[in-house]
Amino acid sequence: MPLPINDLKRHIAPLKDLLSSCSTAVIESGHYVLGPGVTQFETEFAAYCGVKHCIGVANGTDALELALKSVSVEPGTAVGVVANAAMYGTSAVLACSASPVFIDVEENSANMSLEHLTEVLQKNSLKAIIITHLYGRLANVKSIIALCKAQGVAVVEDCAQAHGARLEGKAAGSFGDAAAFSFYPTKNLGALGDGGAVVTNNEEAAQRARQLRQYGWTAKYTNTFRGGRNSRLDEIQAKMLSKMLPLLDGWNARRREIANIYSSKINNPKIQTPPISGEEYVGHLYVIHSQEREALKEHLLKYEILTDIHYPIPDHHQPCHAGAYDDLRLPVTEKLAKTALTLPCFPELTDEEAMQVVEACNQF
Repeated sequence: MPLPINDLKRHIAPLKDLLSSCSTAVIESGHYVLGPGVTQFETEFAAYCGVKHCIGVANGTDALELALKSVSVEPGTAVGVVANAAMYGTSAVLACSASPVFIDVEENSANMSLEHLTEVLQKNSLKAIIITHLYGRLANVKSIIALCKAQGVAVVEDCAQAHGARLEGKAAGSFGDAAAFSFYPTKNLGALGDGGAVVTNNEEAAQRARQLRQYGWTAKYTNTFRGGRNSRLDEIQAKMLSKMLPLLDGWNARRREIANIYSSKINNPKIQTPPISGEEYVGHLYVIHSQEREALKEHLLKYEILTDIHYPIPDHHQPCHAGAYDDLRLPVTEKLAKTALTLPCFPELTDEEAMQVVEACNQF
């Protein structure tokens, strides 16, 4: 069988009995929606992130939308967002009936460029920005937040790919005014279905997110806030996530170990690798760059190594925006979209398999 980008069967197989017991416990409990399992996971995940509040929701995109609304992003306001993250942040902005303002990225990290953000803020009045920690690597979060705070711009962290990434002891999700996580099965902490969460230290934002995830209620059947929805983390998924959370740091360490094997041993002038990394990177995706991407992709397939492209179409070039951004140029974003290629990286990948990838890359 070809070596996959990710192997969920290998990942979940050792946990089969543990996770099955979660389903049984929920069935026997009689609590199926917003029950004790959700409350427990919210408490545990808030503590893991180093924040006061966690609000479980149905998926990561809802988490981004509700995080934006929790920091008072309203229809007609503008939100700064990168254009290289597959429309996830942009979709959330549009769901708020707000306007995305696209910001270019750094070439070395593929994360938001502080320099370009500074230029954008000089020309635009932004209500908020979304900092996406792409591929599991923390963005230049401290400098970006300092800049935004000075100008009264709220900051929402998109942590969908960065569960457990840390800078100076602080975890992803604890830097901004609010943050959004996804628990889609392929994430570093993934459920066996969809799920997401908003985390924050802000009492008002937390309360607003809790109300918005359930129709905008301030009391049962009293819809006070517009923009609410039915977006609740399933009780079964919450119980499973609680069982997997203690394993997350170990999984992240193994992902980072594999990534650093690649970065230290791939030696080919046609391939640019990420830097060797520490806790600021949790190896959600290992993305290389090559001017000969298609040829490299076909070469690796001959060695039975599957690859993917994260992500091929920048947001401002997506068909849904046809004609809207014809004059916008994001040179780094556009360049990286043409050269990015993702290699296999998941906790159960063996050293032998990692070296198979290394040797195939070096023979290109």
